[in-house]
Amino acid sequence: MGILDGLLGQLGGNADVANLAAKVGLSPEHVEAAIAALAKFHPMDVDTAEGASAETGVPVDKLQEIIGHIGGEGALGRYASMLGGDAGLGNIASTILSKE
Repeated sequence: MGILDGLLGQLGGNADVANLAAKVGLSPEHVEAAIAALAKFHPMDVDTAEGASAETGVPVDKLQEIIGHIGGEGALGRYASMLGGDAGLGNIASTILSKE
């Protein structure tokens, strides 16, 4: 969760995975997987929440809550950009999701 906590912190506020999980009523592991999937699907030409839901099994309404708590679609775009650095978004998101 350290990597995600650091990236969430860069988006502003006091967001961290455990705190966000408590707010939306999911486990930290589910939130971690959801955030990675949201970041993965954000730049794609599909509905971000629906794609992430299909990949993780997290309900779309919970994913919408997570998007709201991290600052909306704009923040999600910045988060996706941060994950898309040198290592590549797909590799990081796949690594996080495979740890589930």
